[in-house]
Amino acid sequence: MTAVLHQTPERRRAFAVWFKDLHLWSVGSFFRMEWRWPKEYIRPLSDALSRRVEEVARSSYSLDGLQLVTLHFDGTMEPRDHEGSKGFKGRLFFAYADDVIYSKIDVRNGAIGVVPPEMPTVAVSSEYPVYKVSPDIALPSYIKLLFRIDYFRRAINSMISGASGRKRIQTEQLEALEAPLPPLSIQRAIVGRWEKAQKEIAEAQERVGRLEKAGVDRFYDDLGITPTDYRDRPKAFAILWKDLERWSVSFMADTIVGIGQPLSSLYRYCHLGDVASVSYGIQKSPANRPNQHARPYLRVANVRKGYLDLSEIKEINVPDEEMDAYRLEPEDILFVEGNGSRAELGRVAMWNGEIPNCVHQNHLIKVRINRSRLLPEFAMTWFNTEVG
Repeated sequence: MTAVLHQTPERRRAFAVWFKDLHLWSVGSFFRMEWRWPKEYIRPLSDALSRRVEEVARSSYSLDGLQLVTLHFDGTMEPRDHEGSKGFKGRLFFAYADDVIYSKIDVRNGAIGVVPPEMPTVAVSSEYPVYKVSPDIALPSYIKLLFRIDYFRRAINSMISGASGRKRIQTEQLEALEAPLPPLSIQRAIVGRWEKAQKEIAEAQERVGRLEKAGVDRFYDDLGITPTDYRDRPKAFAILWKDLERWSVSFMADTIVGIGQPLSSLYRYCHLGDVASVSYGIQKSPANRPNQHARPYLRVANVRKGYLDLSEIKEINVPDEEMDAYRLEPEDILFVEGNGSRAELGRVAMWNGEIPNCVHQNHLIKVRINRSRLLPEFAMTWFNTEVG
């Protein structure tokens, strides 16, 4: 048996609507669900979900005796620290394992999920409606999976209303939303197949991780390098003013244990600038929006660790006379200038000429290497290691 959960319709960039058909001041509100399922399976969520309104008697329960939760954008939940919650004055409501809860404000970002079995009783504010799943109509695991589908998320986003930053979805809107609710046996088969796929993905990622580690270890061995473990950083240390190179605790902690400094090697070190030219890309601004000289350009999102993600390429305006400065050439390597994650800071990938006349933005640092002194592939490998 094969089941198709959704169909992505073609989205029009421009359309006209009669005022009589205007329900919300939102372009997204004209998105319509078109499930590719037999019509008898398409039912409103209210058939499977019933609202649970069980208020916590604050006179009988202290906050310390309640389990508050944090609902993440991926639908997962975790216990919430009570610290700083002593002054919580609002109403609280009980939710139980396998109940559905969602954030009225952040449901459009994915904050909708099922209370896990390991937290049999939790408490949430009135901003988190609670629903009980009807066991004869739906499996909680199937409902949870349904919420994660991009197509379903688009439908939720089409219903948001309110001022910017405080947009909400009303409970009656979610309850009226139609979705496929096939027999429990089909739901169970879908969830089982998805869980099997997730297990295979996790096992494959673990194998890849082991292979990557073995490759990096061999790389270090061939260079005669013994890397310093990041876990060796001291939690407390003293340093003289004369040795203070920059206002960064993490940098100085790294310096103390030798992280970021040249380590003993079988080969000599040199500065990258001695064997390559290093330059920034073009800065994005309203003045260079795609126009007469629209060029494809790489963004930070395109540069991954060791490879390029070219699934989405945007354009920027670059006149002919500026192309020589910004054009990417095969075997250029690109460094990410900044990133929120320390592990991903400075990640490197190599350009292989995949797109003609492609340029790069200023948040990517382009390095054009002198191949008689250094192989680009070697440089990319080196800088993507923890030591590099």
